[in-house]
Amino acid sequence: MARPGSWPECGTVAADGGGTSAVWGECKGSGSKPYLAAVHLDGGEGPAYKCSCPSRKIPCKHVLALLALWSGGGVEERDEKPEWVNSWLSGRAARKQRAAAAAATPVDPEKAAATLRAREETVAAGIEELRVWLNDQVDSGLAEVPRLEYGHWDRMAKRLVDAKAAGAAGLVTMLPQRGGGEHWPERVLERLGLLHLLVDGYLSREGLDERTRAVLRSRVGISTRTEEVLSSGERVKDTWRVLGHREGLTPDGMRLLRTWLRGAESDRWALTLTFSRPGESPEPPFRGGIEVEGELAFHPDGLRAVRTDAMTERPVSCPKGGDVEAALDSYALALAADPWLEAWPVVLEAAAPAREERWYLADRNGAALPMDTATLWSHLAVTGGRPATVAAEWSPRTGLTPMTLWDEDGKATVL
Repeated sequence: MARPGSWPECGTVAADGGGTSAVWGECKGSGSKPYLAAVHLDGGEGPAYKCSCPSRKIPCKHVLALLALWSGGGVEERDEKPEWVNSWLSGRAARKQRAAAAAATPVDPEKAAATLRAREETVAAGIEELRVWLNDQVDSGLAEVPRLEYGHWDRMAKRLVDAKAAGAAGLVTMLPQRGGGEHWPERVLERLGLLHLLVDGYLSREGLDERTRAVLRSRVGISTRTEEVLSSGERVKDTWRVLGHREGLTPDGMRLLRTWLRGAESDRWALTLTFSRPGESPEPPFRGGIEVEGELAFHPDGLRAVRTDAMTERPVSCPKGGDVEAALDSYALALAADPWLEAWPVVLEAAAPAREERWYLADRNGAALPMDTATLWSHLAVTGGRPATVAAEWSPRTGLTPMTLWDEDGKATVL
């Protein structure tokens, strides 16, 4: 794709101080419409990428081809650029200005507390209605589920959205509607149980510790603004290893990127979340395969974090790993603090792929966890099946999804 013939329209955008600010192009695809790709080179926090293709790779092959063509002198500067390029670059500039303005504006603690109390009261009304609805589902019995229309679930989700409890609404939409599939009664009952636990916890929040209240607020859909986190959140300075990225979808169709980090000294986990509209790739705050030295500010739940300022980057060193038992113990502790977790990061040492009816990742003791095969062939290509240190995301529903691995020489490969 890094041929001039594949890019009938392309160009560069000049930077104010000279050089190139951005590269853009329209690549011929298999369909009637070209793929729109662009790279912002001087964003201040490393390159940013955009492409209209459906690939979940960041950057995708179209962006890489465009950069290869540009680096070889195959893309010329153009005074005019398409509207989609203008819109993307101006949007990035506007977001950066808003973030800078928000960071410069001190947060009024009393006003923030009053706003939070008002939001909690609004949400509590919706959660109380959810409690009544859950009791109705149990009274009706699971046998009625296959006969219910989608509107039955959607109506409850919409009422929760109206009550500003979008997180709880998302859990309702994740219920296995209309039954179907293997073991659907167990899955429906499990989801109803998690919703019931959320309702009981939130309505009893005043008697709980602050971190548990923060987890409950986050799960029902009450978020903490970034400027509040930067102003009053717990700050931890460390060398943070970027262990990998995982992309998914939110219940409302937004694209979500999870970036998992771990402190080299504190041994603390940190999670950053990045969102984008459908059809766009979320921009990761940290590149894979690196470690960053600096400070993170943590949300009240103690897990989600944001970067506070510029950080020093270098290639990521091999983290300390454990066996399968230690990984499950780590997950159990995390689940005790947040029972609604969908996934959790683990680092396995000397782990190798194994197959018995399905694929597993086994440790040196022979214990194994089922493996998601999305990155299997890349894993095997890098290791040849030999043991390696593997950073993966664990979910009981999908299994282990390896994100980054380190070979016997300590070299990192992002999968």
